Amino acid sequence: MVLAGAVAAYLIYRPQPGLSKNRAVAAERAPVPVQTAAVAKRDLPVVRSGLGVVSPLTAVDVKVRVDGQLQSIAFSEGQDVVAGDILATIDPRPYAAAVAQAQADYDKELAQLEQAKIDEARAQKLTTTGSGTTQAAQTAAAQVKIMDATAASGKAALDTAKLNLDFATITAPISGRVGLRQQQEGAILRATDATGVVTVTQMRPIAVEFTLTQDDLADLIAGQAKGRLDVSAYSRDGAKHLADGKLSAIDSQVDSSTGMVKLKAVFANDDLSLWPGELISANITLRTDPNSIVVPSPAIQNGQMGSYVFIVNPDNKVSTASVTTGNTYSGLTAVTHGLAVDATVVTSGQSRLADGTVVATGGSGGKKLAAASEDIAQ
Repeated sequence: MVLAGAVAAYLIYRPQPGLSKNRAVAAERAPVPVQTAAVAKRDLPVVRSGLGVVSPLTAVDVKVRVDGQLQSIAFSEGQDVVAGDILATIDPRPYAAAVAQAQADYDKELAQLEQAKIDEARAQKLTTTGSGTTQAAQTAAAQVKIMDATAASGKAALDTAKLNLDFATITAPISGRVGLRQQQEGAILRATDATGVVTVTQMRPIAVEFTLTQDDLADLIAGQAKGRLDVSAYSRDGAKHLADGKLSAIDSQVDSSTGMVKLKAVFANDDLSLWPGELISANITLRTDPNSIVVPSPAIQNGQMGSYVFIVNPDNKVSTASVTTGNTYSGLTAVTHGLAVDATVVTSGQSRLADGTVVATGGSGGKKLAAASEDIAQ
């Protein structure tokens, strides 16, 4: 009885091969869910990116111009200064004394010049009346010239002494930000020292130097001839936008060892988002191609025969189309050959597709295309 019951149970619950095969066929024919986007026309910027470094337009290592003891430092490290602001002071007393000495010498020479002029006038008068000789008059005139030159030399010495006294007060040569101090109060400094007191760096505006391949040189020259090209600075990983500026210069030669050309862009840097020495990624817009046929970049697939896309036909079946791609910008890729406007392409889920596969379409790809188009418009 037990054996008969087991046989009956097996017959009741035995798998039915025909039913499993039908389910497999149905599963194979089930539409594959994908995301799609419509092919569209857009004005597509042609953008190139290169690594660069932020460099100040001007940076001055402030050094002393006269020897002496550093009496005081008038700045705080990291402080913003304006050209002419006092940064430090060298002990001025030796130079003040030199000014006083030079002033006294000059006054003495002026007095001697005045006496020489009086003597010349007397000698000329005596010569006119016949009481003096011509030689005496000529000697007196020559003495006036000698004393005039001596006074001029004394005036130059006085000016030099005053200038050295002025140099005892060290001022900012440019507007910018001071760095860390390189000397301490009380140190004896000399004009020949290799190390200065502090470095003043111009922060606004500021420059970025970066490189592009020589293949972009023709577009760079053509674009710059029409107006200064737009340059955007991003963090080194390209994730954060830092600032916008303009291309100011293209180097006069290509580096033959690398095939790269150096470029310089200038940024206002009002918010100090760029810092000297910082490594950044620079994007430069060479031109804008109008009415480009574009698709979201994820729609482009690469195979042994080159680039292709999956097109969704009216019957919801897909077919492959070989395409030739152009520039890529902001998630969009230009297609120069192989696609017509208003066609629908698959943007996600291509790994399960082949020619003739039935798909169930979604619209998020179209939203991405619209969002990317808005980014371009901005």
